[in-house]
Amino acid sequence: MTELDNIMLSPNATILAALERLVDSQQQIILVVDESHRLLGTVVDGDVRRGILRKIPLESPIAEIMKLTPATLTLEATRQEALTLMQERGIHQLPVVDAEGRVIGLESLAGLLRQPQVENWVVLMAGGKGNRLRPLTEETPKPLLNVGGQPLIEAIINRFIEQGFRKFFIAVNYKAEMFDAHLGDGSELGVEIRYLREDEPLGTAGALSLLPERPTAPMIVMNADVMTAANFRHLLSFHEEHDATATMCVREYDFEVPYGVAQLDGEVLTGVSEKPVQSFFVNAGIYLLSPEALDMIPSNQRYDMTVLYQEMIGKGRSTIAFPLREYWLDIGRIADFEQAQRDFAEVFR
Repeated sequence: MTELDNIMLSPNATILAALERLVDSQQQIILVVDESHRLLGTVVDGDVRRGILRKIPLESPIAEIMKLTPATLTLEATRQEALTLMQERGIHQLPVVDAEGRVIGLESLAGLLRQPQVENWVVLMAGGKGNRLRPLTEETPKPLLNVGGQPLIEAIINRFIEQGFRKFFIAVNYKAEMFDAHLGDGSELGVEIRYLREDEPLGTAGALSLLPERPTAPMIVMNADVMTAANFRHLLSFHEEHDATATMCVREYDFEVPYGVAQLDGEVLTGVSEKPVQSFFVNAGIYLLSPEALDMIPSNQRYDMTVLYQEMIGKGRSTIAFPLREYWLDIGRIADFEQAQRDFAEVFR
């Protein structure tokens, strides 16, 4: 099967099948075609995630989430025409079709520009004391604990490096000197690492006020105790597609009520649900902020991400959610740390 064949699916294929192909493929797009390979629509990562937010089951056909009128190229299109169309539409891939509308190729923005590296900054929040992981954190900050044979923060940075990110800031406070001693300026990893040194803990967002300059593009902010297989390029595309000021990664969380829940109308019992499951989207500790979002963060004061998002929502700024379907684990307790050790080889090797 060719790479092009691998990203073509029928409209009756499931959303789950499309998601699996998106994860496996480097193209970041699914082409929905009929039996003759005529293009019917396209599906990108953002379409899947919007479907998840709308609670469309993953077993549903991709026809329910596909774009019905995708932009296309003909064989006669020039490189500049392709670039212009992609930039006007804010898209990164364009199917190439023949006169009958049959798919014969795929053009990508990365391929046209030949710029695999990502200019967006990454800020890792690593200043916490990790009290819930004591005694492991009495001598070593949580992000420097070994997971899968290497410090957790190094595994996180390597995940970003694989996806083209090269500029990192690490917010440090507790045993800050240990980060510098282990990671230095990042040159051994082939990247640039600088440190935001908190004299006092500044919360999950306050350290952003210590950035030496204003970024020129959206930047990813992530807690350094999160282990994830997330595709951060998909996150960037989703943010740009929605012209958002701030994007919060969310994770679906199911909670089973351990009792039968009584349904009441006044004092009248109308039903009983035995141990119902409640489903919520919870904050995953990964954020994408456009430069203007930083203007709302007070200088060198304790300030949390949840407060920032609430204030942006209150001011009518564009704040959106990006649902994570990939592996994700918040290493907050000893049990989580032990789970991370078991999962690492399977997820990241």
